[in-house]
Amino acid sequence: MCANYIPSRSDRIQQQFGAAPPRYGTGKEAFPGYLAPIVRLAEDGSGERECVPACFGLVPAWADMKLSRHTYNARTETVGAKPSYRTAYRKRQFCIIPAEAIFEPNYESGHAVRWKISSAEGLDLGIAGIWDWRPNGGPDDQPLVSFSMLTINADEHPLMQRFHKPDDEKRMVVILQPDQYADWLQADTEEARTFFAAYPAEKLHAVPAPKVAMRKAKPRQDNLPLL
Repeated sequence: MCANYIPSRSDRIQQQFGAAPPRYGTGKEAFPGYLAPIVRLAEDGSGERECVPACFGLVPAWADMKLSRHTYNARTETVGAKPSYRTAYRKRQFCIIPAEAIFEPNYESGHAVRWKISSAEGLDLGIAGIWDWRPNGGPDDQPLVSFSMLTINADEHPLMQRFHKPDDEKRMVVILQPDQYADWLQADTEEARTFFAAYPAEKLHAVPAPKVAMRKAKPRQDNLPLL
């Protein structure tokens, strides 16, 4: 699971994900309800990739915006059946979420300590996701794109089993290999399930990264909380 992460910077989106970055959402930490960049196939049918700002937490057109607080992760086991996700999944609205790093809580000390997980190879992470669209709710009441990260069971994963409360099921986001990006974006619903595999632990780097209390500053306009 992941409720807090650092979206990729603009230059990384261009270099690693093959899409021009959006105006909003890059670089600063994102939480449910915040804008962050996603990469998807362009809607003009050209087959090219585009990067757009989207709300972290999928919000279908029929739902209240507050739903994003509960839909930032979608279980791969049920994504095709749950009302919040099934339309996006069945329409093959797949995306890649570019991430410099994700954060997860570690309880090995007896209390929650935030850890930062990133690539051990110096690249940003490409997380598999689904996206949806609604005619309003975006900045200046413009149309809003929203997304969820897809997750799989991680009870046996050497690294990701270390996170979340001791009695909770261990989950991890689906991280794609760079050579899978094109195929993921064009997959059908059956092919999509072949991507739902655990990312190798040796390709990830994890370190404690406790949240540091800081004086509240005026929010930047390139990563807007929508709620």
